[in-house]
Amino acid sequence: MNPHLEHLHPYPFEKLNQLKQGITAPADRDHIALSIGEPKHPTPHLIQEALLTHLHGLGNYPTTKGLPELRTNIADWIGKRFAIPGHLIDPETQVLPVNGTREALFSFAQAVIDPSDKALVVMPNPFYQIYEGAALLAGAKPYYLNTTAENDYLPNFDGVPEHVWQRCQLLYLCSPGNPTGAVIGRETHFKLLELAEKYDFLIASDECYTEIYLDENQPPQGLLQSAYQAGNKTFKRCVIFQSLSKRSNAPGLRSGFVAGDAEILAKYFQYRTYHGCAMPLPTQRASIAAWQDEIHVQTNRQQYREKFDAFIDILSPVCQIDRPAASFYIWLKTPIADTEFAQQLYAQQNVTVLPGSYLSRDSDDGNPGQNHVRIALVAPLDECIDAAQRIKNFLHTLN
Repeated sequence: MNPHLEHLHPYPFEKLNQLKQGITAPADRDHIALSIGEPKHPTPHLIQEALLTHLHGLGNYPTTKGLPELRTNIADWIGKRFAIPGHLIDPETQVLPVNGTREALFSFAQAVIDPSDKALVVMPNPFYQIYEGAALLAGAKPYYLNTTAENDYLPNFDGVPEHVWQRCQLLYLCSPGNPTGAVIGRETHFKLLELAEKYDFLIASDECYTEIYLDENQPPQGLLQSAYQAGNKTFKRCVIFQSLSKRSNAPGLRSGFVAGDAEILAKYFQYRTYHGCAMPLPTQRASIAAWQDEIHVQTNRQQYREKFDAFIDILSPVCQIDRPAASFYIWLKTPIADTEFAQQLYAQQNVTVLPGSYLSRDSDDGNPGQNHVRIALVAPLDECIDAAQRIKNFLHTLN
C-alpha cells in the first residue's frame, strides 16, 4: 500500500458522526443539517433540460479536453466575470473541464509535486481537507498558515519564513475562504505572484465560492484577474479552480474547470489523459447552459443574502456574529469548546453544525478552529430561521 495513506486524517464528517454517536436528539423537532456545504436551492431547469436533452451522448466516449464549445464558453465567462480581455484566454490551451473542483484540487498536486525535493505545500488553516490529503499523497509536507480574527481570517503571508518559501512547490489559496468567507484582495495577490516568481512555486486558487457574495457591486477578486492587472498576461504560475456546485446549485453534476498557465495545464492535461476523468458529454452540455446564464446566479445570491439577514438578525442580540464578505458560511465563535457546543446543540435542539477544530490542525499558536463552529446556510430560508431560533435558545441555556 502507499505508505502516505497512513498520514491521512479522518474526514471531518467522520469525526462529526462519532461525536453524535449514542445521542438521541429531540423527537419533537425536525433535524436541521447545517454542517455540510451542499446547496439545497433547486438546480435551475435550464441545466436539467440540457442534461436530459443530451442523454444520447452517453453512447460516446468523451475526450479529456472536453468539447470546444464548453471550453469557449468557460473562457468567455472568465473574461466577462474577471474583466480580462477575451483574447488572453485561449480555450484550447488555458482551459480544462474537470469533474468538480474536489477531484481537480486533489489530482493537480499529484501532477505537479516533485516529492524528491522535500516539497512543502502551503495552505490556509482551517482548510478544505482535500488540500492536505493531496499534499500528503503526493509525497509533500503541508505547511499551515493560521487564519485568525487578528488577521481578518486571512493567512499572514508576511510571517512565512524564507526557508518555507524556498521549499514551497505549491500554494493553495481559498478565496472566498472555507470556512470563514474571507476574501483575498488584489494587493495580496500581487505579493504572492512576486513570491511565486522569486521562489519558483505554483499558485492553485480555489475560487468555487466567488459567485456568492454580499455586495452585488463588489464581486470577489480572482487570481487570474490580479495576474492580468499585474501585467502577467500569460497567467504564469497561476491556476484557478471553479465549479458549478455552489454557483449553480448543481453539486451532483460534478462539473467545474481549471484555467490559467498554458504550460502547466499542458502537463496537467497529460496527467489527466491517464487519470481517466473525462466529463460525460451530457454533463458538458448542461455545463454550457449553466456558464452561459447569469440570471439564476443572481437569484441564488439574493436567496443567500436573505438567509444571512434573517439568521444574523435573530442571533446578534445573544452572541458575536459576523457576516462574511462571501460564501454561504457563518464562522461562529462559541462560548464553550466547539466540539461540546456542536454535541449539545444536536442533543438539545436537533441542529447539526461542524466543529471548527475538525477543519484545522494544531500549531504552535494552538488550533485556529477551536471555539468556532461552521454553519452552512444551505437549507431553505424557513429552516435557517428555525435553526437560528434554536441556536439562540441553546445559547440562553449556556448563559
